[in-house]
Amino acid sequence: MQITAEQLILQLKAKDKKAIDALYDAYAPALYGIILKIVGKEGPAKDALQETFVKIWNKGPTYDHSKGSLFTWMLNIARNSAIDKLRQGEREQKMLWEQLGTQNGNGQGHYEPKEEYIGLVDLVHQLEYKYRQVIDLIYFKGYTHEEVMEELDIPLGTVKSRTRIALRELRKFFIYQQVSLLWLLSLTASYYHG
Repeated sequence: MQITAEQLILQLKAKDKKAIDALYDAYAPALYGIILKIVGKEGPAKDALQETFVKIWNKGPTYDHSKGSLFTWMLNIARNSAIDKLRQGEREQKMLWEQLGTQNGNGQGHYEPKEEYIGLVDLVHQLEYKYRQVIDLIYFKGYTHEEVMEELDIPLGTVKSRTRIALRELRKFFIYQQVSLLWLLSLTASYYHG
């Protein structure tokens, strides 16, 4: 027996777990497609989809059919979750740039390194390609470990071990050159807590 939209709404308002399961089965692919178009990356899109269904579950009792269909209501939640995820990624990227140096006046593109970071990019480019590739994606492009795994088609453990080895090599240079370890420590901390 197939459940009607009205029954789903009643179950959702009553916080019946069957409702969220049914909604996920019916609408997750469509909502994911919209979220992915906004976010542009699979990892953050999957996170935003999960957040969307948590919000649908939590806000279910407040759904008002007079303001739109159930799908339209869920679509708006998904869109807002995707925008939030996109903004979160932008904030994280901005924080990384601030750790590395300063941006130009409009906050875009141009990177002006702090004095103690001069040569850092050149140093990263001296790493073996497989390590440089991982460091570039994670620390300069803002990828998560899972996104690097998907992008490079390598196991998650390999991503983490390559990151660890690359950081170890960079640490050796910094210690040798007696350059400030502040930046390196922040990268290491984000790796172990990420």
